[in-house]
Amino acid sequence: MYFSKVASFTIGGMFAAIPGVLYAYYISYIDPTSFTIEESIFILSIVIIGGMRSLWGSAIAAAVLIILPEALRFIGMPSNIAANMRQIIYGLALVVMMFRFSRGFGGVSRAEG
Repeated sequence: MYFSKVASFTIGGMFAAIPGVLYAYYISYIDPTSFTIEESIFILSIVIIGGMRSLWGSAIAAAVLIILPEALRFIGMPSNIAANMRQIIYGLALVVMMFRFSRGFGGVSRAEG
């Protein structure tokens, strides 16, 4: 039991370290301001909307949450309110997704798992 927890933690750390190393190599400088609270909230919302125990649900949520703001750029709105309206629409879409898919896109709850 203990070995499986250590092994899963180690493998998870390895999978988190690989993109970190690639990012550091690409940017060639890392400091604490490289990552903001907005990015942390974005990643957390992917996990919540995707479903905490579903790999495919998280992948679908990542695709939706990345494509949605880009798709909102093509809505014809006056330029003086476009940015604020896109944020409002994006926030409403997040709330609707959280209510509609209460178990996430994967549909797996803790009780079932």
